[in-house]
Amino acid sequence: MSPSLPGAMIIAIDGTTASGKGTIATRLAGYFGLPHMDTGRLYRAVAISALKHGVPLDAAGPLSDLARTLDLNDFIEHELRSAEAGRAASVVAAIPSVRQALFELQRAFATRSGGALLDGRDIGTVIAPDADVKLWVDADVRERGARRWKELVSQGATFTLDEVIQQLKTRDARDQGRSDAPAQMAADAILIDTTDLTIDAAVEKAVVAVEAALVRGKTA
Repeated sequence: MSPSLPGAMIIAIDGTTASGKGTIATRLAGYFGLPHMDTGRLYRAVAISALKHGVPLDAAGPLSDLARTLDLNDFIEHELRSAEAGRAASVVAAIPSVRQALFELQRAFATRSGGALLDGRDIGTVIAPDADVKLWVDADVRERGARRWKELVSQGATFTLDEVIQQLKTRDARDQGRSDAPAQMAADAILIDTTDLTIDAAVEKAVVAVEAALVRGKTA
C-alpha cells in the first residue's frame, strides 16, 4: 500500500538516456499515486511532427508553432521511442523558443493540486526547482548503450552496439552543452547510479529517497 503524500508534493526525476529514468518515474508515480508526465515525449513529438511536415530541425519559428499546438494523441508510442525521434528531439530541445513554448505546459502539470511527478532533463533545475524531491538517474555510458541497443534491436533496428554508444555520447554532449536549460544534476538532487542495479533495486532506492524526504518534511 502506498503512503499518503502531503498536498501538492512534486517529485522531479532527471537523468540521461537509457539510465532507467523513465521506468523509475513510472513505477514511482504508481507507488505514490501521482500523475506522471514524461516530458521527453513532448520534445520527441515536436521532432516527429517536424520530420513529417518537412520542417528543418533548426527552424525555430515553425518548430515553436508545432510545440504550441502539440497534441500527444496524434502520435503512437513506437514513433516516440524510435532512434530517429530520439536524435531529432535532442536537436529540437536545444532551441530556446521551443523549450519556452513547452514550459508552461510542463509547469502547469507540476503545480496541479494533489502533486505530480515529472521526468526529463531539466525538471529539478528549470521546470520545478521547488520540487520536494529531486532525483538524478545515471549510469555508465557503455551500460546505457547496451540497454538502448537491445531495445532498438527488438524493434528491428540494425545499429551496432558501438554506434548506439556513440549516439548516446553525442546526445549527452548536446543536452549538457546547450545554452538554454542544459541537462544537469540539481545541487540538491539525489544521485541514483543504476550501472550495477537491477530495475527493482533502482526503484527501491528511489522510493527510499522519496520517503526520507517525506519524513524530513513532517519533522521540519
